[in-house]
Amino acid sequence: MTRILHPDLPHFIAFGEALTDLVRTGPHEWRSSCGGSPWNVAVAMSTLGQLSAFGGAVSRDPFGADIWQRSQDHNLDMRFIQQLPRPPLLAIVHELDPPQYFFIGQDSADLHFRPEGLPMGWTRSLRWAHFGSLSLVREPLAGRLRALAQALKDEGRLISYDPNFRAPSMDSSYDDTLEQMCRLADVIKVSDEDLRGLFRVTDHRSGLAQIAAWNPNAWLLLTRGAEGATLFHGAEECSGKPPAVAVVDTIGAGDAALAGLLDSLMRQPAAPASQHLRCALAAGAAACTAAGFAPPSPAQVAALAEEVVI
Repeated sequence: MTRILHPDLPHFIAFGEALTDLVRTGPHEWRSSCGGSPWNVAVAMSTLGQLSAFGGAVSRDPFGADIWQRSQDHNLDMRFIQQLPRPPLLAIVHELDPPQYFFIGQDSADLHFRPEGLPMGWTRSLRWAHFGSLSLVREPLAGRLRALAQALKDEGRLISYDPNFRAPSMDSSYDDTLEQMCRLADVIKVSDEDLRGLFRVTDHRSGLAQIAAWNPNAWLLLTRGAEGATLFHGAEECSGKPPAVAVVDTIGAGDAALAGLLDSLMRQPAAPASQHLRCALAAGAAACTAAGFAPPSPAQVAALAEEVVI
């Protein structure tokens, strides 16, 4: 019997964690929202028009059910989300300025994601796989995802990586994973704050130089918040400032910027670095115009890209 490859299998998959943010909004009030950097990237890619999936596991309680529903609402391929009878992964944000948070997730559902449970033939449709954030420090999930990233790279699939530095988990024990993923990736996204934390330095440029030495051929996006971003590719370097928008909050802006870059690279890989950077900065700015994580629409990116200053 011939095995059928579904024509609608995703071209982009972000692997890692989806979680619930519990944010203190008052002395005795909290607000919950769906989040997790890899999940945000998958949602943003879907909103930008890519066949997208989130590859990970969520709980079966109300927290996991909310992520499941939001994933459906954003047209993610639900065949790649595994819903398991395990506790949820929670991010408790108890201070907003400056942000202070901690995570609750002992033996939580995300740790039990199994790539072997994904649809048959899924790698044949895949063009791009994304990895990063907490999922690469939380064992045994981290080991499975590192092996999966290597296997996909060996099959010729494109890889993106955003370490999304989180203290104290990403200490010196994370150094080998950081190097492995930087060497594997075709696109690496880091902020200046990420670099200072990951390399335990005061000057982010030394960390940037190390990543470039590990993988001189990768697209390397350095974000600096309101100051803008720089995109490196080999000897090419392009810097830009984001368009002026009315900022509501910056939740998920970095994830949206990465999605803008990846979407541009998937659609027009031969376009100049300036065009890819415009899309990244426009997507990041668009995500700041609404409360919580607001994935940018293609219309927003197209309009704001014209206002990016290169």
